[in-house]
Amino acid sequence: MHKIEIFMRAVLAIGLALVASSAAAESPGQAVSVGTKVAFRATQNSTPSLLPTESNELVLSAAPREDSAEAQAIFSPVAEYLSTVLGKKVVFKHPGNWGVYQGLMQKGAYDIVFDGAHFNSWRVDRAQHNVLVKVPGDHVFVVVVKKDNDKIREIKQLAGRTICAHAPPNLGTLTALNEFSNPSRQPIIVNIDGWNNIYQGMLDGKCVAAAVPIKKLEQFEKDSGRLTKIVFRGAVLPDSAFSAGPRLSAQDQEKIARALLSPEGEKATIKLREKYAAGKSFASASNKEFVGLSTYLKNEWGY
Repeated sequence: MHKIEIFMRAVLAIGLALVASSAAAESPGQAVSVGTKVAFRATQNSTPSLLPTESNELVLSAAPREDSAEAQAIFSPVAEYLSTVLGKKVVFKHPGNWGVYQGLMQKGAYDIVFDGAHFNSWRVDRAQHNVLVKVPGDHVFVVVVKKDNDKIREIKQLAGRTICAHAPPNLGTLTALNEFSNPSRQPIIVNIDGWNNIYQGMLDGKCVAAAVPIKKLEQFEKDSGRLTKIVFRGAVLPDSAFSAGPRLSAQDQEKIARALLSPEGEKATIKLREKYAAGKSFASASNKEFVGLSTYLKNEWGY
């Protein structure tokens, strides 16, 4: 009887070890298909190096729209400049992928963040952040089809059809999906990186429609002429912005806002503004401009 008991305990231990190994293998950024959307599962064991430390070190992060090397080149000068402005060390942490980014954002791991309007709105509502400065101008997303497509006249007719777009939680994609309340009657998102690739992919027949910013559409068709027709125009939204969280005092947040608008701040943010603001200076921003925009995240994992 004693030998049987030992044997059973050994089997149980092996079983538990296999379960633990399987759970550990699940990446923090693993994609999880939800209908035609893609969400990301945020695990409990987030990357420790990205969590706030017990020191005065502050974490600057941004949506992982670039690889780590490009992101470091864009944001490290910003972190160094803000360290000087605040008299506290600010470090830039690239999350690596959207799953880690969203998971750590939801845990309050980031002190200063640069990303889209929907994320800024969510942090104001749920993470005690304040929006400091933004990319100037309005942001409008449109869904277009080929000019000679007589079958599609409005966005609702794209249910069950393909749209070339960035993977969710890109705001342009979520703006289009927000028009479809029935999960069984939605477009199929064909994930493509880069606005030009999305536009060209639609023209090449990779999908029926494309979701792009209207300013990009105007650029693409400036020389070629009108090759598409707009079947949906989204609401006028603020562009990407910086926000700061509760580990920064109101005084420090004001310092950051002033610094990013100053001539010295323009030098530190030149690469960032060249990519996301066409080289223009940042503009002052307020929380009121972003109220309600977190609704675009309603079907995303963890929001």
